[in-house]
Amino acid sequence: MFVSDIMSGGATPMLEKTLAFTESRNRVLATNIANITTPGYRTKQLDVSAFQAALRDASARRAEHGGAFELPDTDQFRTDSAGLLRVTPGETPSENVLFQDGTNARIERQMAMLAENTMMHQACAELLKGRFDGLSKAIRGRL
Repeated sequence: MFVSDIMSGGATPMLEKTLAFTESRNRVLATNIANITTPGYRTKQLDVSAFQAALRDASARRAEHGGAFELPDTDQFRTDSAGLLRVTPGETPSENVLFQDGTNARIERQMAMLAENTMMHQACAELLKGRFDGLSKAIRGRL
């Protein structure tokens, strides 16, 4: 019980969910980039602002009522019975631009989103690593 309280307390669950989300979003963005020249391909997306809003709601609910960190389900992501984040990317709405081949993808935009997402993933990984390193040092009794 004590170990599970330590592992599920603080920012750890939020960092784990954010890491899973950014991993899935990297996969979606890589697929978009790989299909940039596929005629008729429409880019997919995972809504970052909806995910951030869900994190805020879950955090506020946990602060008010206590208990486990539970991310609310949306049409793009949900938490399965094992606690893993499952995503269903939506189609990116066209920005009033469809190219001659019927696609709506701009490589520059996709690469910028990939770079931004990669930085977020790296930041979460570093924060989570720091948290686990701190726990490891506490268990060993070292500073």
